[in-house]
Amino acid sequence: MKLERVLPYSKKILELAVSEGDIAVDCTVGNGHDTLFLAELVGETGHVYGFDIQREALMNTDTLLSEHGAGPRVTLFEASHAEVLDKIPSEKHDQIRGAIFNLGYLPGGDKEIVTVPESTISAVDKLLSVMKKEGVIVIVVYHGHPEGQVERDALLDYVTKLDQKKAHVLQYRFMNQVNNPPFIIAIEKK
Repeated sequence: MKLERVLPYSKKILELAVSEGDIAVDCTVGNGHDTLFLAELVGETGHVYGFDIQREALMNTDTLLSEHGAGPRVTLFEASHAEVLDKIPSEKHDQIRGAIFNLGYLPGGDKEIVTVPESTISAVDKLLSVMKKEGVIVIVVYHGHPEGQVERDALLDYVTKLDQKKAHVLQYRFMNQVNNPPFIIAIEKK
């Protein structure tokens, strides 16, 4: 297949924005795969801040990071991503070059615990207010469940109203796949 699938494409976008020494944010750490990926991008001199409201997700992520020796480069918070600017030290705010959200629920976890539009939009808004020019936010939208559809609609409404002088917004999705396949919303700060 020549067209990149959604998850590899989300990583490609982050690779374009995040480099050694940068600050990156995993707004929904889940099982830690994106957290580890970001830790590799920022290298020994950068740092990743990760957020999740579920202790199980943080434990899974911590284990994965330890297995790969990336733990020292990451700070995990058992908190909503809406608290992003409260938890990340203020002197690091303008060094944030990339952030990722994987919306929905923890794979293999409680499907009743899901991301919600209010906290997601709040986190995106806060990140955009501080991150460096050409920093990117990648949002992988899983909308195959009722709450995901509500969050999808609210996010699409929010991002289409972002001032084009302040941000570029991209939607990347496969149009002819069944069962509500995930898609990407990517935002680049201008």
